[in-house]
Amino acid sequence: MRKFLNNKWIKVPFTIFLYGFAIYGFILTATYFAVTFQWTNEAGRLDENNRYFQEMHDKYNQGFKVDSASMARHRKEAMSRILVLQEFYPVNAEYILSVLLKSKNEKLALRMLDAVDLRLMKNKDYRKAVLKMRAEMRKKKKTNGLSVFEWMNIAEWQDFKIAVAKDKYYIDSAAKVTGVEPRLIVACLVGEQIRLFNSSRESYKRYIGPMKVLVLENRLSYGVTGIKESTAIKIENYMKDKTSPYYMGEEYEHLLDYDSTNSYVNNINDTMSVRLRRLVQFKNHYYSYLYTACFLKQIKMQWERAGYPLDERPEILASLFNLGYQKSKPKKNPGVGGSNYKIHDTEYTFGSVAFEFYYSGELMDVFPYKRRSFDYN
Repeated sequence: MRKFLNNKWIKVPFTIFLYGFAIYGFILTATYFAVTFQWTNEAGRLDENNRYFQEMHDKYNQGFKVDSASMARHRKEAMSRILVLQEFYPVNAEYILSVLLKSKNEKLALRMLDAVDLRLMKNKDYRKAVLKMRAEMRKKKKTNGLSVFEWMNIAEWQDFKIAVAKDKYYIDSAAKVTGVEPRLIVACLVGEQIRLFNSSRESYKRYIGPMKVLVLENRLSYGVTGIKESTAIKIENYMKDKTSPYYMGEEYEHLLDYDSTNSYVNNINDTMSVRLRRLVQFKNHYYSYLYTACFLKQIKMQWERAGYPLDERPEILASLFNLGYQKSKPKKNPGVGGSNYKIHDTEYTFGSVAFEFYYSGELMDVFPYKRRSFDYN
């Protein structure tokens, strides 16, 4: 047996097998202890930009404002940064722009841009372009909270808005029965009342300022929209004159008929005609708005029949309301104008003020824009 084991053809393979088995057993044992005591776990490392990631988390989860004004600024910032990125990596710029336009998620777009900025932190040209863009944004004039229409920035305008809102029921009522857009009626009211915006006027001091009510005119012109008696008579006559170019239609003929049961008398109009008495009412200004709406509708009919519709020309309609029937001559290129007056040393015309108010967006929560200025329903 010994002789057999000492044979080199047996001894060498056996020795190799024996040592191999021992080594394999050692490896298995070592592996077991390594796994058991977690000797094989990688230590890992903290990303060098970890602080940046944390700052971004804090920025978008704590200090990210979502009010409308802030979101507008965020959108502007995102678009500016996308334009910069477009010059360097248009593919990435296109991806981010697509996300912004489709999702309307400014926060997501800004985070995508931050990821780009992190990757391009060592790109000097890109960083320089971004810094230049931010510097230009800072240079731009900060918003001041004021209206582009200067006469709407004075205190009197704020008082007027409160006053006219109180008359919403009467304005809407006149609009409903005539089909004239409430905002168009208010444009004429603004043109008339704005003459009183100079705080040195007694009417402003007595009415609009302290009481937040509209000035009620009772000499030469009457009511809150300043209707002259001669104009009121013409409005009434044209309501029933089927041959007149101003005729509105049969359904409107009796809108201005008089109520024999109501005298409309108060302590400042008791010597006036019934026509004027119902215009000069302290709180109920319905007839001021009704006569105004009828006038506007009559002018609309005249110009439409002549082939020059004024449906989208509030400035012309207001100018003619101020100037009267005698100036209403249908033509291709009518002029804007009317009475001239100053508001805090700046010259305005009746028509231009009405135009600026109509398209300003002011009071649109009270008097919204309709689909059209006439017969809007």
